[in-house]
Amino acid sequence: MASKSSRWRDVVHFQHGALIGAIAVLILFFSWYNRHFFTVGTARVIANRIPDLLVVTVGMTFVLLVGGIDLSVGSVAALSGAVLGWLLVDMDVPMALAVAGAVGTGVLCGLFNGGITVAWNLPSFIVTLGMLEIARGAAYVVTASQTKYFDNRLEGFSEPIPAIGLSAMFVMSIALVVVGELVLRGTVFGRHVLAVGSNETAARLSGISPGRIRCIVFAISGALAGLGGLMQSALLSTADPNAGTGMELAAIAAVVIGGTSLTGGRGSVIGSFLGVLIVAILQTGLVQMGASEPVKRIVTGGVIVVAVIGDIYRQRMSRAGAVVGSSP
Repeated sequence: MASKSSRWRDVVHFQHGALIGAIAVLILFFSWYNRHFFTVGTARVIANRIPDLLVVTVGMTFVLLVGGIDLSVGSVAALSGAVLGWLLVDMDVPMALAVAGAVGTGVLCGLFNGGITVAWNLPSFIVTLGMLEIARGAAYVVTASQTKYFDNRLEGFSEPIPAIGLSAMFVMSIALVVVGELVLRGTVFGRHVLAVGSNETAARLSGISPGRIRCIVFAISGALAGLGGLMQSALLSTADPNAGTGMELAAIAAVVIGGTSLTGGRGSVIGSFLGVLIVAILQTGLVQMGASEPVKRIVTGGVIVVAVIGDIYRQRMSRAGAVVGSSP
């Protein structure tokens, strides 16, 4: 009889294979429609436009794995970018301190989300919805509702590396995906995250503190949202209080498309990375086809709905497999 862990690995491998197949189908379709799609240039464009979303998606994956949701990441990214601009332009602090301030702002927002959610046993949906408004308003206050332009001190962070044509931000985001997957699959903390998302009561009885795990997970999400805001600011050399609008929806879409369950306990960072690629390839292909913004939104929304339906069927298959596996 196959163990529960081996059955789960089989499901994960099947999901990853299906996602890679979907990516291949999208590439073939857009390449058939537009011969300029399947080029090194297009691949580099896609790779260099996803780092901010990718790092935010890593954090969102951990949040969904514990059965939560973080609607504030876009606004937190904007606030972190605003703090970066304020420190660089108005306070003229060293770059390292400004970067630390931007990421630290994200951590504080994440701790607020996790702390309020745990202390008052509130739905993370409501708490992070409140933080969405708080952080966005704070971004306008910090920037005085104006875009702050700073010099090219972050230019090297966003420009392509000559030897490979990929930005340092992309390399960093891929490294974070690898680290996130290793943490999830190879550490005690990762196993605790999956345990809390699978069955919080059982996790508590086994000695795990669900509240502590949730606080840490939201802090991680906030830190990576702060890093995403820094990446956005580096790309444009500006601190824009309107930055990150809609990022939370894109991150949730990528995580769900990547196979992470909305009810928690099942998913992977690698799957979320593949989900980001699917969203990016889809949007880039539609742009090259000349699709309007409303059409892009309709198609992307349809893909999200299909992914959620697929998640429901995966849960049913998983429960059916568990019943079969437990029968004598």
